[in-house]
Amino acid sequence: MPAAAAAGILAGLLLTAIPLWRLRRALHTALHHAHHDDTTGLPNRRAFLAAVDDTHHSGRAFGLILLDLDEFKQINDRHGHDAGNQLLTAIGHRLTGLPRPVLLAARLSGDEFALLVDGGADATSQAAQLAATAITATPVTLADGSAVTVDASVGYTTSRLGVATRDLLGEADTAMYRAKRGAGRIYRYQPASAAAEPPTGRCRDRR
Repeated sequence: MPAAAAAGILAGLLLTAIPLWRLRRALHTALHHAHHDDTTGLPNRRAFLAAVDDTHHSGRAFGLILLDLDEFKQINDRHGHDAGNQLLTAIGHRLTGLPRPVLLAARLSGDEFALLVDGGADATSQAAQLAATAITATPVTLADGSAVTVDASVGYTTSRLGVATRDLLGEADTAMYRAKRGAGRIYRYQPASAAAEPPTGRCRDRR
């Protein structure tokens, strides 16, 4: 084949490959945005539920933890929306850095985060304590130099035979709001009584 003809064919192949490469990159970007939170970069609710479903179907014991930042609206109002996003990102990094038994950290919405834990009640209780400590251990320094102390209300539950993923998430949500309403910093959902109870030694007044 003449060199000129070969060069023409190669040029044509390159021209057709460039749009395909761009299409693949655009698809990868779209998939990432569909499963990750724009502010923190953490997996979003959709990705978290998919991971929980996969774990549930595997038959392994697991726990779900929900965390809601206390007085986030006041912090956001006082320091501004950008500072609020910085705070959410910083908390997301702290939760992502948690060791096992935490398998996954996600931002569900607003100032609400979630953790997927490998193991039963003991492992989930341990993870809840670790998460609460990570959030409150040191103030978060914002871009304007302000140091903000953050606390969180934490609720959790553990997997049980016959309980669907969405129901488990609802249980953790119930426990979290029991904590937020003043019953204790960390609350455990009790399926036998359909109520949440605080782990020993962690209940405190949040008024």
